[in-house]
Amino acid sequence: MLKDWRVLFGFGVTGVLLWWVLKDVQAFELWAAVREANFWLLGLAVAIGYLNYLFRSIRWGVLLHPICSETSLYSRFAAMNIGFMATNLIPLRVGEFVRPYALSRMAPVSVSGALGSLVVERFLDSFAIAALLFLAMAAPGFPESPVVWDISLTVLIRWFMAALGGLLLFMVVLLIFPRPLVGAVGSLARFLPKKLGTLIVEVMEAFLEGLKALQSPLLLAKAVVWSLGIWVVQSLSFWVAFLAFGIHVGFDVALFVNGTVASAVAAPAGPGFVGTFQFGLTGGLGVYGASGASAVALSLAFHLGGFIPVTLIGLYFAGRLGLSLGDVGTKGTSLKGPRA
Repeated sequence: MLKDWRVLFGFGVTGVLLWWVLKDVQAFELWAAVREANFWLLGLAVAIGYLNYLFRSIRWGVLLHPICSETSLYSRFAAMNIGFMATNLIPLRVGEFVRPYALSRMAPVSVSGALGSLVVERFLDSFAIAALLFLAMAAPGFPESPVVWDISLTVLIRWFMAALGGLLLFMVVLLIFPRPLVGAVGSLARFLPKKLGTLIVEVMEAFLEGLKALQSPLLLAKAVVWSLGIWVVQSLSFWVAFLAFGIHVGFDVALFVNGTVASAVAAPAGPGFVGTFQFGLTGGLGVYGASGASAVALSLAFHLGGFIPVTLIGLYFAGRLGLSLGDVGTKGTSLKGPRA
C-alpha cells in the first residue's frame, strides 16, 4: 500500500510539473520551435551526454577500488546502463538499487558494497554541482536579482547550502566515528517497522563500505577530478543543445542550468525524470530571460534524446545478463545479491 501511494504521488508530481511548464505555451509554438531546431547539433548534444555514462563508469571504478579492484570497465558500464534504464522505466527510482545488483552479477563485489559506493558518488556529485553553480553565479552575466519560478534564488541557495553543510557534517562524523554511529542508527531503527529498520541498518553498513574510497587521499583526489569533469561535460551537452534550438548564451548559463536540472530531478516524481527535468531546465533558463516555446521545446526534445539511447542499451545489457524487466523491478531492490 505504501508503494502504491508513493507511485501515485510521483506521477502526480510529474503531471503537475508538466502542466506548469506547458501552461503558457501553445502547441503550434512548440511545433514551430522543433521544426526550426538544428537536429545535427541536438544529436551531438545527446552523444556528448551519453559519453558521460562511460566517464561515470570510470569514476565508479575509483570508488569501488578499496572494495574490489577486479571490476572491469565493461561490467561497470553495462550495470550503469541497466540502472538508468530501470530508473527510466520503473517507478520509485529502482535503478539506484538495480545498478549495484547488476554489477554483482558480473563482478566479484557485493550488492551492499556497490550500493555504498553509489552513496559516496551522490555526495561527490552534490559538491561538484555546487562548485559549478557558484562558478556560474560568479560570472559577469549572472542577473543581480535572480528569480526561479517567482521564487528568490537567494532563498533557494540558503536552503541548498544548509542541506549541503548538513551532509558534509554527517560525512565527517561517519569518517571519524563510523561504528558508533551505525550502532546508534541501529538502536533507533528498533522503533521502526522491522523491514524498514533492517533496510536502514543495511544501507548504513553499505555506506561505510563505500566510504573507504574517501579515506585514501589519492583515490579521493581522482574521484573529485572525475566528478568535476563529468559535470563539465554534462554542461557542454546542455550548451550544444541550447545552440540547436537557437538559444545563444554563454557556457556559464549551461553550468547554471545543469545545476538547476540536477537539483530538480532529485525530487520524487514518475519514472525517467519526466516533469522534473523540464521544470529544472526551463526554470534555469528563465533566470537569464531565455524562456518561451524554444526553451520548452528544448526541454522536451533533449530529454527524449537522452532517454532513448540509455534505455535501449540498458535493455540490451539486461537481456545479455538474463534479466527481464520484471527481474529488474524485483530482484534489484534487495541488498542481497550474488557474487560473480
